[in-house]
Amino acid sequence: MHDQATILHADLDSFYASVEQRDDPALRGRPVLVGMGVVLAASYEAKAFGVRTPMGVTQARRLCPRAVVVPPRMSAYTAASKAVFGVFKDTTPIVEGISIDEAFLEVGGLLKIRGTPVAIAGRLRAEVRERVGLPITVGVARTKFLAKVASAVGKPDGLLEVPPDQELAFLHPLPIERLWGVGPITAGKLRERHILTVGHVARIGEAALVAILGSHAGRHLHALAHNRDPRRVRTGVRRGSIGSQCALGRRERSFDEIDAVLAALADRVTRRMRAAKRSGRTVTLRFRFNDFTRATRSRSMWKASMQTASILATARALLTENRALIAERGLTLIGLAVSNLDTDGHQQLELPFAPVPDVDQLDNALDAVRDKYGSSSIMRAATLGRELGPSVPILSD
Repeated sequence: MHDQATILHADLDSFYASVEQRDDPALRGRPVLVGMGVVLAASYEAKAFGVRTPMGVTQARRLCPRAVVVPPRMSAYTAASKAVFGVFKDTTPIVEGISIDEAFLEVGGLLKIRGTPVAIAGRLRAEVRERVGLPITVGVARTKFLAKVASAVGKPDGLLEVPPDQELAFLHPLPIERLWGVGPITAGKLRERHILTVGHVARIGEAALVAILGSHAGRHLHALAHNRDPRRVRTGVRRGSIGSQCALGRRERSFDEIDAVLAALADRVTRRMRAAKRSGRTVTLRFRFNDFTRATRSRSMWKASMQTASILATARALLTENRALIAERGLTLIGLAVSNLDTDGHQQLELPFAPVPDVDQLDNALDAVRDKYGSSSIMRAATLGRELGPSVPILSD
């Protein structure tokens, strides 16, 4: 770990909503919701009324009746993201993108030519505002974990440095949810034992955490509670999985409807895989049920693939195995992800002992049509009249 706080975590504020307010002056200062059925982003004016993502738009309107709902414009968000990352790369060559609206930057080697990390962070915020027209919050710390916490605490439109001699004083009073990996289930286990703050986690000891949460999670949270995070800011990191998800709402849906949504997700995910020249072995389905609980189901194929047919077949097998669970608990969200990705897209070839359809040619033809005429230009008959939702922009792989 560095002796000085040299890691920046830069995070755009309510990204989609901020782009809409930037492009439409009539929306500035007003509560704005971006989404169709589900809130994808809410301005801070809307968040003040308790609106959160991914809340349903109907519920959000009840909380904030004066909210203005606008449909998402993914092309505008992609363009804004590219412009912001241009500012990042003009600031330092060591940039690790996390998503389209946030990144880590290492500025420890720029002291003599660019000034202190805080000064660099201040200029970065000013340049993003001037060149792109968007507010951004920057956290400055010695570790990636603490820099991200600092940016979250510093929102909106802020700059917060955590000096090395004040790290634990800053970190320990924060609620346990600030620790990476603490979701509702983990938080519930800890709060049952009156472990409410990061300081409480640090004081109870690693062995006690392991007994409560298991070996991996216990050691992980104990290290973070003491700000032990040796990860460096890395460039050229490729993603570990490629996925997509769709909110289904709370109305009851037939199994055929869910299967049609899954097929559309498979089309979307495998198209991204082929564009990135990545093949994968492990297929994972993510479920969210009517009672807000979640579950994941995974299966590894015997060889890596980027073919839509093979990945969809594995996903459908997982879906069928969980048909009774879905019928019992109701499904409000389904997600599909492929992991264990190869770095170069190479696939094991097979000897053609029996005639097989050339699915690669079919996939390539469909990709070419969608690339030229748009993703909705050709689709499965089962998905006609069913809204899957916009494809969320992601960082290039």
